[in-house]
Amino acid sequence: MDKKYGVYICKGCSIGESIDIEKLTKDSAKATKIEPGLIKSHPVLCSPEGREFIKNDIKEGTNTLILGACSPRVKYEEFDFPGTITERVNLRELVAWSQPANTEDTQMLANDYLKMGIIRTQKGDLPEPNILQDLSKAILVIGGGISGLTAALEAANAGYQVTLVEKEAELGGWAAKLYKEVPREYPYEKLDEPIVFSKIKEVESNPNIKVFKSSVIEKTDGQPGLLDITIKSNGSSETLRVGSIIMAAGWKPYDAAKLGYLGYGKPNVVTSIQMEDMAKKGKIIRPSDGKEAKKIAFIQCAGSRDPNHLPYCSSFCCATSLKQAKYVREKNNDAVAMIFYKDIRTPGQSELFYKNMQNDPGVLLTKADVTGVSDAGNGNLYVEAENALLGDKIKVEADLVVLAIGVVPNTRAPQEYLDGLTEAQKKGDDAKAKYLEETPKPDFILNLTYRQGPEIPSLEGYYGFADSNFICFQYETRRTGIYAAGCVRQPMNMSEAQLDAAGAALKAIQCVEHVAQGIAVHPRAWDATFPDPNLQKCTACKRCTEECPFGAIEEDAKGIPFYKINRCRRCGTCMGACPERIVSFKDYSVDMIGSMLKSVEVPEEGFRFIALACENDAYPALDSAGINRKQLNSSVRIIPVRCLGSTNLVWVADAFSRGIDGLILLGCKYGENYQCHFIKGSELANYRFSKIQETLNKLQLEAERCQLVQVSISEYDKLPDIINDFVKKIEDIGPNPFKGF
Repeated sequence: MDKKYGVYICKGCSIGESIDIEKLTKDSAKATKIEPGLIKSHPVLCSPEGREFIKNDIKEGTNTLILGACSPRVKYEEFDFPGTITERVNLRELVAWSQPANTEDTQMLANDYLKMGIIRTQKGDLPEPNILQDLSKAILVIGGGISGLTAALEAANAGYQVTLVEKEAELGGWAAKLYKEVPREYPYEKLDEPIVFSKIKEVESNPNIKVFKSSVIEKTDGQPGLLDITIKSNGSSETLRVGSIIMAAGWKPYDAAKLGYLGYGKPNVVTSIQMEDMAKKGKIIRPSDGKEAKKIAFIQCAGSRDPNHLPYCSSFCCATSLKQAKYVREKNNDAVAMIFYKDIRTPGQSELFYKNMQNDPGVLLTKADVTGVSDAGNGNLYVEAENALLGDKIKVEADLVVLAIGVVPNTRAPQEYLDGLTEAQKKGDDAKAKYLEETPKPDFILNLTYRQGPEIPSLEGYYGFADSNFICFQYETRRTGIYAAGCVRQPMNMSEAQLDAAGAALKAIQCVEHVAQGIAVHPRAWDATFPDPNLQKCTACKRCTEECPFGAIEEDAKGIPFYKINRCRRCGTCMGACPERIVSFKDYSVDMIGSMLKSVEVPEEGFRFIALACENDAYPALDSAGINRKQLNSSVRIIPVRCLGSTNLVWVADAFSRGIDGLILLGCKYGENYQCHFIKGSELANYRFSKIQETLNKLQLEAERCQLVQVSISEYDKLPDIINDFVKKIEDIGPNPFKGF
């Protein structure tokens, strides 16, 4: 597009009192070759009068707007001007609210920020969405348990065509095997009939839902909106097209054979699953002799919260044992139920059910660590425990022991198999790789044709749960358009699973609607840009395909990458990975950020620093620092980036060759307890910059001049000190020797 520029500076929110607007106008015009008459100011730019002020220029042909006002993270509706390139320059939070008023340093800071904003628009272009043809808005649900049934109904009732695939002969999953459910209504005393059967009837009678039973997914090919699903059913295969997928493939019980120390294998030791079946059939009887059990011991966390088994809590076991204790009492008023727990966990309204069960004189509860289960004669058993509320050590006789076993997601076995195969191949262990390839494979769920593997990868330390980002985007997996719900995402009870399924259905709907508009799904859910590589310069190094966190890039027969655009989440990791710098977006490129870096005024005396700030955590934290009037170091220039994974090493050379004294990268925290919004971006940046020594050595500079810091969005109060500590360290080293060249 032919650009006609308009630069607008707001004087409100202390900006006019902190900066010499007239001087800023002259300096910016001179530095960027923008005509001075195109740089205007207004008392309150976000007011109706201010917006009209801008709109009048748009009517006259202005199509490239640079707004020097508040943070781009606020007032986005007020400053939304469709059909224009609009760049927001943060003069409020990063200057007026975080710097002393009317100093030379503050003026230089504002000047650099406005200059960089203008350059950003000069180097960018108006995004145009890439809308593929023959898109589908249908939704596939994998799994016919309570999560899958609920997700299918939510999507179908919203008007979308749904295909539900269940591997078993009947719908319902584990929920259909229950005798009764934990109470769902106040006063939480009476056990409820399983809700799943009414859900099954709704699904089977809904005209928008097509059900496949005794069926599996043989192949998943394509990308969101264009996902071709091959379903194997009764010996034949059928391929259909869908827009997105909800994976509600459910769970299986932990292998009780591994719990010999709790007595499993003895005739009268059963699991909570077996207990449910027993109650459904009638009386609670001992498997050894068929006699009615009258003293039943429930052992909680059987395999859960145990570093030797499942280190996590399986969520619903406590409520299940309380429910089964009620079975015992309802079927025989003379029977006693004894529950040995590490902690009773009944969150929310389930706590009322727990309190009601505490009032039953035939239900005994004690906190204790069960150390073993031994024979007591006549088929009876001793439960031995220590650290009990009733004393240091106890030994209780029971005629039936029930183990509350944990939850294992059905995604775990395929992922562990694939991880083992990958590790063996990386280590060159051909024997182990061959063994794994020849042994029976676990049941795969998706059978993706993706270069990065046939299943949903799980994050390290998450024990097979298909959870992409547990903090910000709960349902989203690392494969765009595929959403996890229920116990493949995390352990949860049935009420939670239904809410989870509704959330996943909404995300699946959002996906197909966004794809139809050619915009990103998440987290940049407004972004109409897409990567546009210059493949003529591609060396087929494979770095982009290997580093893409979402499997958005495939390779042709010659190893040249090509994008499945609808899988892309616009993080720019491929842009940061590419050594040839051939990947760019309409409004984000290596050249753009490099030019902004080079435009920063470097004083002959004194220091100048650049901070590349992740737009998801670090930049909002900097905003919060400004809002709280915390002073930021005036020698530092903040440049927001989509993700630190998009940071290209050439920016380091650009900055230091220009005379910048230090470069600090502020990215999301990553790892088990916190996650980068783009999963691997911050971690990849850390890996890349661990090799920065080579680049700086070529420039004969100290490696300490470049530092990466992990920052969470809540650490706004610490950020000024983090930056100041970095500045002080570089000042001790001394100025960049390239300064002045």
